[in-house]
Amino acid sequence: MKFLDQAKIYLRSGNGGAGSVSFRREKFIPNGGPDGGDGGRGGDVWIEAADGLNTLIDFRYQQHFKAATGAHGQGRQMHGGKGEDVVLRVPVGTQVLDEDKETVLLDMDTAGQRVKLLTGGNGGWGNVHFKGPINQAPRHANPGQEGQEKWVWLRLKLIADIGLAGLPNAGKSTFLAAASAARPKIADYPFTTLVPNLGMVDLSPTERFVIADIPGLIAGASEGAGLGTRFLGHVERSASLIHLIDGTQDDVAGAYHIIRAELEAYGEGLADKVEILALNKVDALTPEAREEKAAELQAVAGRRPMLVSGVSGEGVPELLRAAWAEVRKTRGEVDADGDAIGPAGAWAP
Repeated sequence: MKFLDQAKIYLRSGNGGAGSVSFRREKFIPNGGPDGGDGGRGGDVWIEAADGLNTLIDFRYQQHFKAATGAHGQGRQMHGGKGEDVVLRVPVGTQVLDEDKETVLLDMDTAGQRVKLLTGGNGGWGNVHFKGPINQAPRHANPGQEGQEKWVWLRLKLIADIGLAGLPNAGKSTFLAAASAARPKIADYPFTTLVPNLGMVDLSPTERFVIADIPGLIAGASEGAGLGTRFLGHVERSASLIHLIDGTQDDVAGAYHIIRAELEAYGEGLADKVEILALNKVDALTPEAREEKAAELQAVAGRRPMLVSGVSGEGVPELLRAAWAEVRKTRGEVDADGDAIGPAGAWAP
């Protein structure tokens, strides 16, 4: 399935049905009278956040969604039925933006959330509503009201507990494959990862969380360079970040500064998130090189990085345990010191 995280669509609610002009024609009732029924209400347009979806690809092949027109009224005061609604099923984490692509109208961040986007037009009155002592045989009825229409943008921001950040070829996809059942594409060239990937980490039956791997960032990503500017939004909802540094490169301190600068330039609170720093690919380093690069990172970050290897699995369980501790704080299960403050809640991404 292809990944699509934004789409522009056209929405239109249904028109109301027209009222009926009709007169009674019954035996032994010589005068009869008006009996035209009302038109039915037009269909509404709804949006629903559905579990099990992680892409907006369905909206690439269909961009126009129109609810049905209400049924017209009939004689014998028979009212028309309501037009059929349109329900858009989107992944959890989808935002609905105005046509300017900036104004956020809705944020579908809860599974099962259902919101009415457009309301169908009211049905028109039949001629029975217009009878009176002066106008005893009205020959007109109201047409149904027009439905509403609107162009909107759908933008998906994946919901994950932990986000992975790092330069291209920092080993993020390899780490995700080692930590979860996800199988992202892994190769030895930059920008192998072209779309975000989600992985479920199972530490135990009651210890589960979601990691989001986004394409690698480069200098200037927050201004549109590379792929990062578009996909940084997918880690906005992550409670914490794992910052992976390629231990085989010459300037690990420079790599750290590049990512931190891009997170701060992008804004949206990314630079303020709790960051777990890890020196990756340590399986390719000698003990002396490990210590040298770890000390270099500690000097610029102010804390010692964790040493991990997605290939050999070294340090991966310890890093995942550190990430799980941050997830529990975010979910309100423990306080800042790690002490339990209540029963663990049900898991939710």
